[in-house]
Amino acid sequence: MIKIVGTLFLLMGISTMANASCNTLYNHQFTTLDGKPFDLCDYQDKPILVVNTASKCGFTPQFEALEGLYKEYKSQGLLVIGFPSNDFKQELNEDKKIGDFCKMTYGVEFPMMSKSAVRGHDVNPFYKQLIERSGTSPKWNFYKYVIAPNAAKVTVFASITKPDSEKLLDEIKPYLK
Repeated sequence: MIKIVGTLFLLMGISTMANASCNTLYNHQFTTLDGKPFDLCDYQDKPILVVNTASKCGFTPQFEALEGLYKEYKSQGLLVIGFPSNDFKQELNEDKKIGDFCKMTYGVEFPMMSKSAVRGHDVNPFYKQLIERSGTSPKWNFYKYVIAPNAAKVTVFASITKPDSEKLLDEIKPYLK
């Protein structure tokens, strides 16, 4: 059974391999939309903005502000990560199509992971931990989680909160270098 579950996570672009020196919340490896490996442990000392995304949602134009934040604050340590999901029935069906849409429409360069569930019975393991830590599961696309360095704090923002809002920036800025 464990082998089957591990194989399923690998197919979803999520690894179950553990890294002993990594905080549990960050101990996840993913595959990006363009097929590259992504180890969240490499970023545990940085502020991270995690967003569940969808290409065909009323909040999809938030990609522009998310990319703007990433470009402006990346050199100061901010990591923005997108997790495409079809949990609300508004995402394209293939990683390549999602990646092409994000790059061609919004110029997205921040890391976008392979499509996965962010809530429900098949939630990806990272989001399961985010939900447990924050007490809040995404209610819609473009829910935002700000993770303070070393998971000292997780703050949740609803879809309606714009990525460049003062409230969200106030949560990120103290951790920038």
